[in-house]
Amino acid sequence: MVKGSAELFRDPRGFGHLLLAAAMALALASCGSSGQSAGSDFVAAAPVTPVQSEPLPGPGGAPGQQTPATPPSGDQIGTGPIHVAMILPLTQGSAPSVVGTSLRNAADLAVSETGGNDVTIYLKDDQSSPDGARAAAQAALAEGDELILGPLFSPDVRAVSDIAQPAGKSVVAFSTDTSTAEPGVYLLSFLIENYVDRIVDYAASQGKKSFAALIPDNDYGQVAEAEFQQYAARRGLRVMGMEDYQPQTLNVAVQKIAALGNQIDTLFIPEQADAMPAMAQALTAAGIDSRRVQILGTGLWNDSRVLSLPALQGAWFAAPDNSGFTAFAARYRARFNSDPTRIATLGYDAASLAVALARRPGPDHFTQDVLTSRAGFNGVDGVFRFLPNGRNERALAILQINNGTTAQLSPAPRNLASNSSAT
Repeated sequence: MVKGSAELFRDPRGFGHLLLAAAMALALASCGSSGQSAGSDFVAAAPVTPVQSEPLPGPGGAPGQQTPATPPSGDQIGTGPIHVAMILPLTQGSAPSVVGTSLRNAADLAVSETGGNDVTIYLKDDQSSPDGARAAAQAALAEGDELILGPLFSPDVRAVSDIAQPAGKSVVAFSTDTSTAEPGVYLLSFLIENYVDRIVDYAASQGKKSFAALIPDNDYGQVAEAEFQQYAARRGLRVMGMEDYQPQTLNVAVQKIAALGNQIDTLFIPEQADAMPAMAQALTAAGIDSRRVQILGTGLWNDSRVLSLPALQGAWFAAPDNSGFTAFAARYRARFNSDPTRIATLGYDAASLAVALARRPGPDHFTQDVLTSRAGFNGVDGVFRFLPNGRNERALAILQINNGTTAQLSPAPRNLASNSSAT
């Protein structure tokens, strides 16, 4: 995540709410009973596993524990011979961080469910700062950790990358800022680009041809706008109008789009959940009717504040399926007697990925070739794969807002093998 305005790239309900129902990850690509063993294809309680259409080598003998140059420090999860660091914002200022604690707990849950004898994950607090992240990465290398999971904020990811890349250590980070991605630094988070591509592609498949867009004038909006323009051009779609706005210019921007009248059949609005009530009022005042113009959004709309808005009934947005997070959250509550933050699944999937890859035979568990398997992996949040450039692709469903809830129009794909990938 990006600090400042780009930190709005988070889930729709914010870190303190459970059940986003689908917005940053909650699908099961191969859904099953949570009571199945960790060795099954994938279920809510099982580890991240390679997608079976292109499996990685199966479990084998793990190498013996390496003797770190420096004794490990801090909290740890698991007791396995493969050492991994997880760098999290466990504190912010002088206070504990709710989101950091939730990510840590989710990793703990993953290791306990998937095999605590495979890896040892050493928790390191970056204190929500680049300096703290840099020190944590230096400690991880000194202690002989083979992989770094985290951190969360983009400045901290850059600081860790500066340390890990020269040492040839892979990083699986949680930022949504794609400028931090590069070969060897892979983003596990839900990226705006995935939301945009999926919803625009679905709209085009349903015969929509003439688009307009209302774009918030912030970091999130700028990324969404660039991807929207590029994807529309690739699909040969007509973009009849695009208006950037700030809160004080919202009504004027909506009126300009409304003036396009019958020239458009689709309106894309990549806005945050907390800003959508004002947007809905502006749409109604300008006479934009969701029954005439198909309104599109991103997974950030999977939020009760958005789903209940009359002006958005019938709108479509891309998001993960709801079931994965629901099952994960129930197990988290049973273990920790509290609700997870929405992005806690990133901590779970990152730890599960480390466990799954640690079971590979041979000494090279976390190389770029392994992490960028084209078939990808199954996780709590559905099928995902890392691209060679450090970004990711995720399987997303298409949901329709329907009387305060959602109806699934198109399921999340069960694999990504047929999708084109960036380089």
